[in-house]
Amino acid sequence: MSTMMTRSFNRTLLLACTPFLGMLIWMLVSNIGIELSEDSFPQHSTESGNLVVHTAKAIEGLNQAEVIAKVTGKSLQKQITLYQKTNADMKQIASIASTQSARPYQIYDRRITNKLGAPSATIQSDNLNAQLFYLKTENFRSYALKVKLKKDDAMKLALGKDKQGGSETTLEAVKRNKAAIGVNAGGFADSGGKRYPLSTTIVNGEYVGGFQPTYKDLFFVGLSDNNKLIGGKFTSKSQLDAKNPKFGASFVPVLLQNGRKTEIPSKWQSSPSRAPRTVIANYKDDQILFLIVDGYNEKGSSGATLAEMQILLQRYGAINGYNLDGGGSTSLVFNGRVINNPSDGNLRKLPTNFLFFK
Repeated sequence: MSTMMTRSFNRTLLLACTPFLGMLIWMLVSNIGIELSEDSFPQHSTESGNLVVHTAKAIEGLNQAEVIAKVTGKSLQKQITLYQKTNADMKQIASIASTQSARPYQIYDRRITNKLGAPSATIQSDNLNAQLFYLKTENFRSYALKVKLKKDDAMKLALGKDKQGGSETTLEAVKRNKAAIGVNAGGFADSGGKRYPLSTTIVNGEYVGGFQPTYKDLFFVGLSDNNKLIGGKFTSKSQLDAKNPKFGASFVPVLLQNGRKTEIPSKWQSSPSRAPRTVIANYKDDQILFLIVDGYNEKGSSGATLAEMQILLQRYGAINGYNLDGGGSTSLVFNGRVINNPSDGNLRKLPTNFLFFK
């Protein structure tokens, strides 16, 4: 029984192995070889070596970049330091130049200020420098106002209540316009219960009531658009327009031209001979000077003559001088306070006033 089982197992095993044995015999007979590619076996590649070389070069490049960056940084720092020093030097040079350029003005201003005396009050701002002086005159009490304008809007001519025919005191004009200083301006004429500016008047670059050619002893005085005092007799509008007037008013007569006295018409030498006075003038550095004189009345018994005003203008170094409305119109307001003594006992209502702003 065991022998038969053994034989049966051997036959089964033989049958199972027969296909494999046959395939092996066929391959041997046919001389078929099996080849494997080089890629089937791991080989040593040069890429790893190249990677090492590239890495070394990269590190070397970074080191060089770091060195260059440090050198460049030091160079930039030197340039920045040099720029800052140069900038500081230029500022110092500009400051010195500015100081030097201002010296002639300072010397000139000191000289004319010394003639006026010590200021009793001063206003200094970005808009202007203004000084008030009490003058030492023998026959009357007088005041001086010296103003250096710094900006275009530091001074203006104001119409009474901002309308043609309107009037207000200088103090009212100062308060209404929030000004620091006020001085009476041109002459006037009354009509129909209203008070109108005399002859040619300009406010904010516009003619009030149109241009009127100069006649007899009238003149126009005001400021140009570059804050220079302009004044004189103008027979045509184009002649005045050529001066680029910003504002101005009219009255009589001209007192000083180019530092020389003008001839005062006989009418104005005695009508009245003495009276409260207001005069506007300028210096060669374009500072403005007002001279104000008190008087008890307008009958010629107190105040100053026009000839005396000419003497004062020359004494204080003015270049051109113009007589403004006087008598009861003479008004000086400084820092909200009336400085002069109005001859009427109270300030007169006027159609025009010069105003100054801090």
